Amino acid sequence: MITIKCKQCGKELNSSSKIQFCGCPNQMSIVDDKIGALDFDDIIMLSSNVQKKINSHFSRTDLLYQEERRKRKVRKLDFDVR
Repeated sequence: MITIKCKQCGKELNSSSKIQFCGCPNQMSIVDDKIGALDFDDIIMLSSNVQKKINSHFSRTDLLYQEERRKRKVRKLDFDVR
């Protein structure tokens, strides 16, 4: 269940199979897991049911190693041409 709150009017909406609107000029709406509004900066997400799953063949240590490796800077080597 997703719960969102409009900053303009202060109304909280919970997700369901029916579409719901807050009624203010921002026109915040929610239906199932879809959220809509004219200005998303005026929306606060209070709770969410989305869980992020990592579907990977690598172990946690391998992923950490790759993240650290990605942050390394590239060394530029200067060679003298004779």
